[in-house]
Amino acid sequence: MAESNTLQVLADRGCFVCGTDNPAGLQIQLEVDTENGAASSRVVLDHRFQGWQNVIHGGILATLLDEVAIYACRSQGEQFVTAEINVRYRKPVPVGSTIDLKGRIIEMRRKLFKVESRIEINGTLHAEAEVRVMRLDSIS
Repeated sequence: MAESNTLQVLADRGCFVCGTDNPAGLQIQLEVDTENGAASSRVVLDHRFQGWQNVIHGGILATLLDEVAIYACRSQGEQFVTAEINVRYRKPVPVGSTIDLKGRIIEMRRKLFKVESRIEINGTLHAEAEVRVMRLDSIS
């Protein structure tokens, strides 16, 4: 039997970041701005997500930057996956801080999008990423 090279991605509300059915996840809500090709959220993370004492783990921050990039792309369709992410950490993110999470599309090609993601606290940049995102759903 031949294997298919087509990846099927199904939503099941189990996503670690946004899944409402994942009790161990972050369960954040992201807003999509279809007019501007952007997404955003405001998040407060507790000690369960720390690395060093009172500092949010860098892997969690990268995960948030990735997710907001995907949601920015969802302003243009439904199914996207990350092809590449380059994260730059600028300042530690303290546990319990109100994080402004922002993503916006800066370049669109047929199936590949380039997205800029940011984590800010009180207007100060703490982490950013350049994310290349691949579109899986069909283009009308």
